[in-house]
Amino acid sequence: MKSYQKNVSTALTALCVVALVFFGGYSAGKKSAPALPSILIENKETGKPSSVDFAAFWKAWNTLNEKFVGTTASSSEPVTEQDKVWGAIEGLAASLNDPYTVFFPPVENEIFESDVRGNFEGVGMEIGLQDGVLTVIAPLKGTPAYNAGIEPKDKILKIDGQSTYNWTTEQSVMKIRGKGGTTVVFNILRAGTKDAFDVPVVRAQIDIPTISTELRPDGIFVIELYSFSAQSPDLFRKALREFVQSGTDKLILDLRGNPGGYLEAAIDMASWFLPPGTIIVREDFGTKKEEITYRSRGYDIFSPELKFVILVDSGSASASEILAGALNEQGIATLVGDKTFGKGSVQELVSITPDTSLKVTIARWLTPKGNSISLNGIEPTFPVKYTKEDAAKNIDPQKNKAVQILLDGTVQ
Repeated sequence: MKSYQKNVSTALTALCVVALVFFGGYSAGKKSAPALPSILIENKETGKPSSVDFAAFWKAWNTLNEKFVGTTASSSEPVTEQDKVWGAIEGLAASLNDPYTVFFPPVENEIFESDVRGNFEGVGMEIGLQDGVLTVIAPLKGTPAYNAGIEPKDKILKIDGQSTYNWTTEQSVMKIRGKGGTTVVFNILRAGTKDAFDVPVVRAQIDIPTISTELRPDGIFVIELYSFSAQSPDLFRKALREFVQSGTDKLILDLRGNPGGYLEAAIDMASWFLPPGTIIVREDFGTKKEEITYRSRGYDIFSPELKFVILVDSGSASASEILAGALNEQGIATLVGDKTFGKGSVQELVSITPDTSLKVTIARWLTPKGNSISLNGIEPTFPVKYTKEDAAKNIDPQKNKAVQILLDGTVQ
C-alpha cells in the first residue's frame, strides 16, 4: 500500500452511505402546516399577527372583486377566490426579495416535486436568479443544453420570444419543460458578446449523469463529478477505490459545471479526506437560531502525501462549493479554475396545503473559516480561464494547470 494511503481498502469496502434530505441546498423533507380553508375571507382573523393591520389587504381584495375589468378579453376570464389566495401568498414570498423563496401553487408544486424525483423531460440545465436576471448555473454534461452550447453564467433574456423579466425560476422551468423532441428557443446574453442571440434546444428525457473516472498516461487519476445525487456518495467511494488500486498518488477532482445537489453527499465525500470532527460547512441561521456545524465523519483514509487538485468554474455551485471550500480551507486540496457561482443559501420546502408548498430560504452556507459562499463564491488558488477558443482547439488550460501542479509537486 502506498504511503499516502491509510486503511483504504477496508474503509472503502465497509462504509455505506445514506443520502439525506438536501437537494441543491434545499430540504426535501416537507414540514406540514395546517390546511387553509377554501376561502380565507371567512377566516381572515385566523393566525393574524397582533402587530399587523390587515384592513388595507381586505379593502384591496374587496375593491378588486367589485371593480376589476380586464383590459383584454383573456384578462377578464374568471379568477377563483382560491387563485387570488395563491397570488397573495406569491406576492408575500416575493416581498422578501429572495429569488429562492417561492410559493408553489398546485401546478408549479407538481413540477418542482418532479425535479426532486429527477423524472422529467427538458433541456438539462440548472438555472437561478442572479442580480434579478434569469441565469444559467450550469448545463449538465451530455444533455441537450450542453450539446447546444449553453454556458454557465449565460443570461436568459427570453424563452420562446417571451421576456423573462420578473420571472421566477419556477415560472421559467414551466416554460422550458415540454415533450421530448420539441424545441425551446433561448435568447441569450453572454459575457464578452455585444448582442443577445438565440439558441434553439431540442427537449429530451433527462438522465442526470453522475461520475466518470480516468487514469491518465502521466499517472494522474481524474474523477469527474457531474452532480451530487443520492447515489453520488456510493459512486464516489467506488471511484476512490479505483484511484487507490491504480497505485498513483495524484488526484484531480473535476467539479466544473456541477450545479450541486444533496448536502449529505458533499459531507460524506469530504469525510474521506478529513479527520473526525473537522469542520466541513457551517449553516448560519442569522438571529433565528444557533448555527449548525457539519463535521467530518472521519473516514480520513489518505495521508498528507496525497497530491490533490480540484477544478472549479462559474458552473460549480451549492454542494460543489461546499466540498471545494472545505477541502481547500482545510489544506487538503488546491483549487484551479474560475470563481464559483455563489449559491450559498439553504431552502426548506414547507407544505402549505396538500397540493401547495412554500420553498423558503432558512440559512446561509459558510465555509469552515466563516466565508459566505453566497456573497463571494469560492476563489480558486490558481485562477485560470477556459475560453471558447480553447474549447474549439480541444485545449483545456485549467486541467493543464492542474496537471502541471501535480507533476511539478507545487501543490499546497
